[in-house]
Amino acid sequence: MITKKQQFLSEHNRLSPRDLQSTLSVLSRFRAEKASLFKNDDWSIDKLRRPFILWLTSLPLEERELPNIKQELKQNWRPYFRAK
Repeated sequence: MITKKQQFLSEHNRLSPRDLQSTLSVLSRFRAEKASLFKNDDWSIDKLRRPFILWLTSLPLEERELPNIKQELKQNWRPYFRAK
C-alpha cells in the first residue's frame, strides 16, 4: 500500500522540474526539521508543497539527493493485483 508520504512525493515530483524533485529520505529529513508543520501523518500536497520547496531550495545542491527516477519507481512499484 502506498503511504501518504509516497503519494506526496509522487505528486510533488510529477509537478516539479528535475532540479526540484526529491526522494523519500529528503522528505523524512524535511519532516524532522519542520515538525511544527505536521499535526499528524498528513502529507497534504496543498499544505506542505510550498514550504517543502522553500526548504528544499535552501539546501545546498549536494544535499538535495536528486532521485534516480528509475530506482525510485522500481522500489515503489507494486502490482494492483496478484495473479494466482
